[in-house]
Amino acid sequence: MIPADPSGRLSLLRRIQEGDLVIVYERHDHMKAVKVINGSVLQNRFGVFKHSDWIGKKFGSKVFSHKKGFVYLLAPTPELWTLVLSHRTQILYIADISFLVMYLEIVPGCVVLESGTGSGSLTTSLARAVAPMGHVHTFDFHEQRAASAREDFEKTGVNKLVTVGVRDIQGEGFPDELIGQADAVFLDLPQPWLAIPSAGKMLKADGILCSFSPCIEQVQRSCETLELKFTDIRTFEILLRTYEIKEVRAEVGEGDDGFSLRSPPRKKRQHSTEKGSAVEASGATTVMAKPCSETRGHTGYLTFARLKCL
Repeated sequence: MIPADPSGRLSLLRRIQEGDLVIVYERHDHMKAVKVINGSVLQNRFGVFKHSDWIGKKFGSKVFSHKKGFVYLLAPTPELWTLVLSHRTQILYIADISFLVMYLEIVPGCVVLESGTGSGSLTTSLARAVAPMGHVHTFDFHEQRAASAREDFEKTGVNKLVTVGVRDIQGEGFPDELIGQADAVFLDLPQPWLAIPSAGKMLKADGILCSFSPCIEQVQRSCETLELKFTDIRTFEILLRTYEIKEVRAEVGEGDDGFSLRSPPRKKRQHSTEKGSAVEASGATTVMAKPCSETRGHTGYLTFARLKCL
């Protein structure tokens, strides 16, 4: 979400208004996008939440239901939007997105071309990176997907920074009116080597191209085409490993080394001989970090190349 205040500066500090999109946060693995409509309600396991109670509150506010359950109302930032958007196609996630935005050297004011749009996960992050003066031109050959993407960009407030076009970039290339206008080009296509010659024409001198491909065979063929007019060709695979942080109890005298760790049980109360006094049973605890049992594996290969300066 990239709303602008009257002075033209970007701000996420304004208060929630009717018609805004908010991310309702129940827990880290359960969120949903909700459009605020006066008179509507949200029902979940924590109770009934009236939208009218949300209007006028700041993003990040904690709101309560009639049952005293609560949720948080978060701004639909690109990171959160990526987690809750409708998957019309396979999407890029934060690890790949953050890497390619930096490696493409995208800064405010840049012009970026993208094909294809898909579910719009990356497009939203690109829009924030180029805001407030830049622009993203994104293309998808599927007309219905493009229409759905336009609706999503309106919801998240990036529609003024994004132009969605319906075009077969592999077969037709990018529009001629964009020749020499792009600071960066991103391709997410089954046959990216077909679009690389056109992408080269769109880039400014020293511009950068990135192609996302799930298969190494696609990377090999793309690199063969890139070598004709590009230099500094590099391919990366981004693997994200997350850790679980938990408190455990350290007990001396157990185990082979005389030291063991276990998750602390629920605290029990020990009553002393004095009436009304109680002492919590406690032991030494420490914080442990271990890799999560489920780790996201291969998503795709990111191939970068810089246009040769003649």
